[in-house]
Amino acid sequence: MKKQLGELLLEEGLIDQESLAEVLKIQEKSPLKLGQIIQRKGLVSENDILKILAKQYGYDFYPKLEFKQHPILQKIPSSIIEKFKIAPFEYKESKRLIKIAISDPEKIHIQDDIRNLFKGLRVEFVLAPESEILRIYHTYYQKVSADDVVEGMEDEYSEFSQLDDTLDLANEAPIIRLVNSILTQAVQERASDIHIEPYEKNFVVRFRIDGILHRRLSPPKVAHAGVVSRIKIMANMNIAENRLPQDGRIKIKLSGKDIDIRVSTLPTKHGEKIVMRLLNKSDIEFNLYNLGIYDDILNEIKKIISQPNGIILVTGPTGSGKSTTLYAILKELNQESVNIMTAEDPIEYEIEGVSQTQVQEKIGLTFANILRTMLRQDPDIIMVGEIRDQETARIAIQAALTGHLVLSTLHTNDAPSAVTRLVDMGIDPYLITSSVRAVIAQRLVRVICDNCKQGYLPSRDLLEDLKIDPLQIKNKKFYKGLGCEKCANTGYRGRTGIYEFMKVSPAIQKGVLKGLDSESLKEIALKEGLITLFEYGKRKIIDGITTPEEVLRVC
Repeated sequence: MKKQLGELLLEEGLIDQESLAEVLKIQEKSPLKLGQIIQRKGLVSENDILKILAKQYGYDFYPKLEFKQHPILQKIPSSIIEKFKIAPFEYKESKRLIKIAISDPEKIHIQDDIRNLFKGLRVEFVLAPESEILRIYHTYYQKVSADDVVEGMEDEYSEFSQLDDTLDLANEAPIIRLVNSILTQAVQERASDIHIEPYEKNFVVRFRIDGILHRRLSPPKVAHAGVVSRIKIMANMNIAENRLPQDGRIKIKLSGKDIDIRVSTLPTKHGEKIVMRLLNKSDIEFNLYNLGIYDDILNEIKKIISQPNGIILVTGPTGSGKSTTLYAILKELNQESVNIMTAEDPIEYEIEGVSQTQVQEKIGLTFANILRTMLRQDPDIIMVGEIRDQETARIAIQAALTGHLVLSTLHTNDAPSAVTRLVDMGIDPYLITSSVRAVIAQRLVRVICDNCKQGYLPSRDLLEDLKIDPLQIKNKKFYKGLGCEKCANTGYRGRTGIYEFMKVSPAIQKGVLKGLDSESLKEIALKEGLITLFEYGKRKIIDGITTPEEVLRVC
């Protein structure tokens, strides 16, 4: 006789008898299944329950699904895929085997129907988390196009263009469909930002993908007020206020992913411009090992962050990945034995085990004020989102000198300039040399799409632009992306970092105390083995990770 789920969870030590008894009582009055109740109460994770169910029913368990495109996978109607939460994700032609992920092994009838649909083929069902199945569905089976929605709205413009009330306009079905399709398409295309920009006769929607803005659609101007109002409603903003900038936040599930959206409005000549920053909580994983840092520099960074005190600065322009690097360092340092506190503006991602505080300058909760209070909260590690002024810099240095490890960012072009920037802020050189341990400068470059990657031999002119000796690479190929459906015909998919790591050595300290400028400090650092951003980028080109155009663009 097959053992029940509760018995199996007890045997595996995932739940105790008392908790199981409580859950069984709840199940008597609930339409939910035992596993769903246990999961909702937070007693056992979804993956652990699915592993047990996989054993119970004899399935393989796939915590992550990798979709492998094949025409036969499109045979199941998308409505069936959505309704029954199944995901055809792989077809092995040599074995005539199709693999389909399910999250509920008890839905036997749909499995029989699918086997009938694929007569003559072997069908293998595997268990996978519902979130993974929804991700596959939304990414590969439910292709939403905002352009199609705009085309379909043409007949409806006359109906809602007469509405004067912005609230009525925002709640019209065409507007709701347009906003939903814009957000969904942005997530499907991996956009980090959505720009909604009004002009005299129309408004433009652009997505920032891998750091570059791409125009996506131009709906008629008549729809602009409704779109703005709809987004304001979703972000709990004042829809009647259109003369002043506003900020808001939307938490939403799109394409099977939890998305946190920061919304900013700004009045312009032709209406309000909206920029939405999409923070994908489902896909993000902060890890020093997947940032694209080569081992020689990674080992140096790990040595520096293991020190008990001092300041480590991460520098670069806006959008260069500084926050991601700081979060990855915090994740590396995060343990139960240390007290980590942050002051951020804004808090982009929440990290369990870290006390994070949002800057609110309107009420006087500035970086400096938060830092002062933090020092009375017995911290071991402090992260300051950005050192913007002398006051914040002084308190950060004081914290470093009194035994705390301080992480922060500065807006400078390279690592040596970070030190001179602190001097320009009015910080005494001796305080800088005694507190700053290292500076990491960084940029983000786009990664060549694996699907359409093609090699070529670089010309002599290109090698001269990159200052690469032809003998150094010995006819080694460079790579570029030709453009395909997977990368939206850009030739790139995803981004990686290029880094410049400067340890504040005794020689650098002497230079700072002498009042040397950033170029002179850079010369000292180069003699000590500093690898510049440009040199680091060249390594990424030679390794076939990015293109010369990308490195020349950011350096």
